[in-house]
Amino acid sequence: PASRRAAALRADGAVPRHVAIIMDGNGRWAQRRLLPRSAGHRAGIKPVRMAVEECTRRGCEVLTIFAFSSENWRRPPQEVGFLMQLFLESMEREVDDLARNGVELRFIGERASLARELQERMAGVEARTRGNTGLKLVVAVAYGGRWDLVAAARRLAEKCVRGELDPADIGEHELHAELQLAELPDPDLFIRTGGEQRISNFLLWNLAY
Repeated sequence: PASRRAAALRADGAVPRHVAIIMDGNGRWAQRRLLPRSAGHRAGIKPVRMAVEECTRRGCEVLTIFAFSSENWRRPPQEVGFLMQLFLESMEREVDDLARNGVELRFIGERASLARELQERMAGVEARTRGNTGLKLVVAVAYGGRWDLVAAARRLAEKCVRGELDPADIGEHELHAELQLAELPDPDLFIRTGGEQRISNFLLWNLAY
């Protein structure tokens, strides 16, 4: 069976357990074709769907997609609004297929910075796919690696104030346990589309090696 072959490939290292992707270059792709940047963002949905399908077919455990970074808020308001609407439409359009294929969808990032309607719909999608045993699809929205580390440090500090943790006992394990991807394996394949070769504040701790 395909599931048994995929498990064997993972066991011998032929297939990464966790793939992380920065979806970059959509706007530039559109501009080179004399199209509006929004056309590039919309065209970028298809490669994401292909990545989900291939990771599922090949037996990857986790796929993390950088959809919207904390730095993206600096873009023109019209573009940010379009990206948020496109994200919402795509999420609701794809959730049925994801659920049918056993994909568990979750979001990481500073949700408080998002509109309440979007937060509620994200929670609904997570609830719909929770407990699925196939690919874990993690979508980073309003996420930044520095934010992730600061938030983790803040939670550790709060535990110390409550007397639940001795500062002397804080090490890599304790910090890692407070990060957004705490219970998942670190990425062993990182892809950035668009030609740039930098991490851009994405999973700084998890991509260290």
